[in-house]
Amino acid sequence: MKKLGSYFFQGVLVVAPVAITIYVLYAVFTRVDGWLDDNLEPLIGFYVPGLGILIVFIVLTALGFIAQTALLRPIKTLANKLIKRIPVLNLLYSSLNDLFSAFVGNEKKFNVPVKVYFNKENRLYKLGFITKETLEEFDLKDLAAVYFPHSYNFSGELYLVPSDRVEKLSLSPAEVMKFIVSAGVTNIELPE
Repeated sequence: MKKLGSYFFQGVLVVAPVAITIYVLYAVFTRVDGWLDDNLEPLIGFYVPGLGILIVFIVLTALGFIAQTALLRPIKTLANKLIKRIPVLNLLYSSLNDLFSAFVGNEKKFNVPVKVYFNKENRLYKLGFITKETLEEFDLKDLAAVYFPHSYNFSGELYLVPSDRVEKLSLSPAEVMKFIVSAGVTNIELPE
């Protein structure tokens, strides 16, 4: 019963960031689209479909641009200091922040696609991404940290595998990620 509760909360941690993001985007879009419908339609005499999505996209893109400028860095630093003082929030925030920046930030982590032997006698491989070449800080110099995304899901597993079982691929990280997440259904575009 204790494991069941643990699995439940682990599931919540996996689903929560995506669900919250989708909910917030939907709520913002609904509000903006409703406001445009109420205020813009009487002015111009007709409804413009998709204008709410366009405005939300432009505003989020502008916020992303502003967040990269020096203008918001002091505010981000202050917010990070405040969050670090709250134990549970700090754990969630720092983990999610590292995960999101690994995918889309300036410090992309999933840029070395690899295949790993899992069963030599049956020649079974698993595709993943090296996140750390060596684990010297754990006194495990002969191991590499390899992240294996799940198919049809926004989660994955991290394995520490012998370096001699890891073989780097000369493919685009984005193409390999797309291939894994689609469970091998999508076609990989080979570099020219």
